[in-house]
Amino acid sequence: MTIDYARARELMVEQQVRPWNVLDMTVLDVVGRLPREAFVPEAHRALAYADLELPLGHGARMMKPVVEGRMLQALALQPGDSVLEVGTGSGYISACLGELAREVISIERVPELAARARANLDAARLGTNVRVDVADALAYEPGRQFDAVCVTAAVDQVPDRFLQWLRPGGRLFVVRGRAPVMEAVLIRKGAGVNDTQVESLFETELEYLHGAEPAPQFLF
Repeated sequence: MTIDYARARELMVEQQVRPWNVLDMTVLDVVGRLPREAFVPEAHRALAYADLELPLGHGARMMKPVVEGRMLQALALQPGDSVLEVGTGSGYISACLGELAREVISIERVPELAARARANLDAARLGTNVRVDVADALAYEPGRQFDAVCVTAAVDQVPDRFLQWLRPGGRLFVVRGRAPVMEAVLIRKGAGVNDTQVESLFETELEYLHGAEPAPQFLF
């Protein structure tokens, strides 16, 4: 059976993303245009627009469309913004960020995923303003700051370095906490060293970023 991906994309926006309080028309336009199926492994392509996390290999998973939409909306990106994405995965979010911002640097720990993401972006003719680097987020030193940082995997606690990557006025989207109850938050950086504002967005559950899992607890 041939799948009408354009129709599936339209239904995803109208029946999943918009009802989950994603009302920013710019974000809705981006997720309504970009071919999500081009970033999904062939074995799961028929589920590209389903309300599911999809496996990408190497322990990585593609977020649900509703979570992607809320994340993109929360970041409130402007055309002149620079963005750091932590966890490239398939490259789909990288492509969305590239449509919303001036520049995107995306880091991925697994070389095979980074290579596949670059190939996906090239094949879809997207992401000309996206650079995918192989790097471990917990050791990454960009040597600069960004207007926005988005983390596509969960952390037990938000590392200080994530906030150091932000310019004053910058925004960080991250999912923090411990399963089964994790919290998506937007952290805004002020002018001072410890000047931050935290906005709770919604509850969800994601795979942990490598190295950012909860410390083992030993019972005696």
